Amino acid sequence: MKLRIATRESPLALWQAEHVRSRLQDAHPGLAVELVPMTTKGDQMLSAPLASAGGKGLFVKELEQCMLDGGADLAVHSMKDVPVSQPPGLCLTAFLSGEDPRDAFVSNRYARLDELPAGARVGTSSLRRQAQLRALRPDLKVEDLRGNVGTRLRKLDEGQYDAILLASAGLIRLGMEDRIAERFEPARMLPAIGQGIVGIECREDDASTRGLLAVLHDADSAVRLAAERSMNARLGGACQVPVAGHAVVAGGRLVLDGLVGAPDGSRVLRDRAEGAGEDAAAIGDAMAQRLLDAGASGILRDLGIAV
Repeated sequence: MKLRIATRESPLALWQAEHVRSRLQDAHPGLAVELVPMTTKGDQMLSAPLASAGGKGLFVKELEQCMLDGGADLAVHSMKDVPVSQPPGLCLTAFLSGEDPRDAFVSNRYARLDELPAGARVGTSSLRRQAQLRALRPDLKVEDLRGNVGTRLRKLDEGQYDAILLASAGLIRLGMEDRIAERFEPARMLPAIGQGIVGIECREDDASTRGLLAVLHDADSAVRLAAERSMNARLGGACQVPVAGHAVVAGGRLVLDGLVGAPDGSRVLRDRAEGAGEDAAAIGDAMAQRLLDAGASGILRDLGIAV
């Protein structure tokens, strides 16, 4: 039997696909697994900010269409890039155990964010990071930065920025952990929904592939994502608003931190909820409602997002 994995062509996406291939072949000796590398619109449209270009769905649409057309059996995603809903006929069927979910401060001259002088240029494409960074350090020049991890690091090394913000998980997976100067604890900068977790999507009616993938599934990652993605869905699930969420699962209990902010950092709303892991989706939905009641509804309205 052979499985075909649709994947983006970026080094990080290829690492994730290769990792899934290796684990599948270890779990199922004799299984042939082939990669189907693709370039998505999100990889091509690098001149515009991600939110205005169409959002995180730009990184997965071509992969999903390839599966629906029969060109691949599954797709491997960074869960922070996956919209809150899947196209009809597809489902997220397995989640791997998560890597470090924290955001990373990367700089060649400064060891910590607090060391940056006023007016320093900091690059990040994420509205979520921009909002929290502007709230923490309104004296900095926060600028858009698109491209894969290697491209962003090159622009930093060329001196276009004094520092950049990236996901720790991506740097670790690419063997670049030494580039991390500081890791932001969630209490200071809340990560993206699903950050650090790799998800696998396939066709709903493909019972054979779903069966092969079951061995890779991590239950704690699924619980964490149920809470975070439920919160995000209730908040409109849009890339055009700074939304952050991070759940921790331990001993059957779940603690969820959630955040909604104005893009300019002038207002950042944050809350925490906890409960049984089996109630993860309900906890996420309730968290979103509390944020909406606290003023997030006004922030969303100002950004043209109806909830």
